[in-house]
Amino acid sequence: MGDNVPVRCPVCRRAHAYTPPAYPCACGAPVVPPLAAGAPAEPVTHRTWTDEWVTVRCTACGLTGQWPQPELGCPCGALLRLPVRPVTVAPHPPAGTPDAPGAPAGPAAGATVAGTGRSAVRVPAPHPSAPQRPDFRPVTIRTARDAVTAAARYLRWLGFRELDRPEERTAAGIDLRGPGVIAQVDPTTRPVSLRAVECLWLTGLAAPALSVFFSLAGYEEKARARAEQVGLPLFAMDLTGAPQPVGSPAEELVARGA
Repeated sequence: MGDNVPVRCPVCRRAHAYTPPAYPCACGAPVVPPLAAGAPAEPVTHRTWTDEWVTVRCTACGLTGQWPQPELGCPCGALLRLPVRPVTVAPHPPAGTPDAPGAPAGPAAGATVAGTGRSAVRVPAPHPSAPQRPDFRPVTIRTARDAVTAAARYLRWLGFRELDRPEERTAAGIDLRGPGVIAQVDPTTRPVSLRAVECLWLTGLAAPALSVFFSLAGYEEKARARAEQVGLPLFAMDLTGAPQPVGSPAEELVARGA
């Protein structure tokens, strides 16, 4: 687990204490992406799957692997990318270890990712009546389908059960549906619009069900304001698959659970 590092949002100037996520190396040791000291966080305005991975060397065995670049969702709605120190080329690998080219290309299927970095954002204290929940175990996001899987796992962690994921997305844009809840997951590179938030809210009213939005690229300012007005929980996701609340409705949902 990495130490907390100070991060300031360049959009709203809010300060955060960020804990870099840790990933499991093939040797079993945790690998923490080393953040570039003094380098400012950068808002994510464009996202491509191939550009969201960084090379990190395991300090235990010397292997290098590709892992998601650390990101932080600010409560103001901005999604921030945290620069990582580049890997220096070592003349020889540590004695008794395989060469670096044999490193995995990414997280192994089914691997448990430790240290999601959720402490980077203020997480509300559990409501007194809310059931005790174990630590959330995210799923690494590498495809759009992974984003839906991560959202479903998070909703189950909050207490929603019997979630159904249609084979094809519905006309209303619903990706997940369960008793008393519907959710939309936006894995695109554009912040969610006001219209998208209002459409999901109206769909939830007609269901009736609680509407929840998940986004990889954050939300437009008007969309965040509207969600706050109507009580629609918004969550920002990074490639580690750890949703973070955006606004008070989402914070309240995390605190009380389903």
